[in-house]
Amino acid sequence: MSSILIKSATVVNENQQFVADILVKDGFIERIDKQIDTTADKVINAEGLHLFPGCIDDQVHFREPGLTHKAKIYTESRAAVAGGITSFMEMPNTVPNTLTQELLQDKYDIAARTSLANYSFFMGASNDNIDEVLRTDTANVCGIKVFMGSSTGNMLVDNPTTLERIFSQSPMLVATHCEDEATIKSNLEHYKQLLGENIPVRLHPKIRSAEACYISSSMAVDLAKKHNTRLHILHISTEKETYLFDNSIPLKDKRITAEACIHHLWFSDKDYETKGNLIKWNPAVKTEHDRAGILKAVLNGRIDVIATDHAPHTIEEKSLPYLQAPSGGPLVQHALPAMLELYHQGKITLEQITEKMAHNVAICFQVEKRGFIREGYYADLVLADLNAPWKVNKDNILYQCKWSPFEGTTFRSKIAYTIVSGNVVWANGSLVEGEAGKRLSFIR
Repeated sequence: MSSILIKSATVVNENQQFVADILVKDGFIERIDKQIDTTADKVINAEGLHLFPGCIDDQVHFREPGLTHKAKIYTESRAAVAGGITSFMEMPNTVPNTLTQELLQDKYDIAARTSLANYSFFMGASNDNIDEVLRTDTANVCGIKVFMGSSTGNMLVDNPTTLERIFSQSPMLVATHCEDEATIKSNLEHYKQLLGENIPVRLHPKIRSAEACYISSSMAVDLAKKHNTRLHILHISTEKETYLFDNSIPLKDKRITAEACIHHLWFSDKDYETKGNLIKWNPAVKTEHDRAGILKAVLNGRIDVIATDHAPHTIEEKSLPYLQAPSGGPLVQHALPAMLELYHQGKITLEQITEKMAHNVAICFQVEKRGFIREGYYADLVLADLNAPWKVNKDNILYQCKWSPFEGTTFRSKIAYTIVSGNVVWANGSLVEGEAGKRLSFIR
């Protein structure tokens, strides 16, 4: 494995900014110093560039196996590293659903062959696979995923006995999608009676309502407090939900944590008029008030991490009428540039972006030797030029689906280099394919 010397980078790490050289050797950060004079196989002049620890995205849907007409681990990991995401944790609602240890291993085998980014995969829970869930290896799997709301296939967990068993017996982090199915069904029936099948997408946040989210999220928090479960609630979409979480204790001591997603920090219900189904997600993009409340919770520590919920569909699928169009959209290539744009707008600091997209994910999931720029840690690194405007268009979109809700947006920051486990995989606008990413491990 080659050595890399990064010269004169502005390092953003652990609530500090400073100029330093970084020496990478055999996949790890060997030395951080003001000046390093040594030979290396590759030297990167990083003067004027900012160096971040690689982002760890704790929620993606890369669609393989079974849905590869939408995306593959190979294609979406390429888009991820182009956007500064060096590690991902992928969800179990592929086809077949990842509900056995054998199916879970199949995904790891695919990633070992094809992923440019580091990877981990969630074990899926259903109403009837709790014994299989409890076999999950805590040292080599990121967590258990529970859909406490409607989902694909057999993955809606709505049996109270099953939920009690999962929350009381899980040996590891339980990540939940929280929307109350009964509330959603009632809301949908109400609008069908009013409008028939011609429901406009702008009513999506009324159907998958704030109430549906809060009922489910509060139930998950109550269960976790009852059983002292290590709970992580995904994609908080309402201001009201943010008050379910505590910011008075250090993250390492929290038993209940929360995630915000890029789309809930960027879009609001006013954008349905122009974006339509392209911003149809579950949970729904809601009001400007909700968006502001989520950002506030990110900044004050009630929400701990920022992720993407990257979930691509074909443009043909997204062009269907509202009731037939699937929820979800591609985001991994544009997540860090979008957050850096919020930095340019004065809404968040570079240190806070680093904390929420790298440090805190590593702490929440107890990821081994990643998420920080430290000597002895894996060299997962991102160099960004904060003054290199570029416009998102079909020619530079790397997702297999070839569309983005950010199409037409100009970002002021560009990813210059991405290094994954000591290998340069993205350099000045081009992928550098060769070494695959590595499986994440966890200290538990």
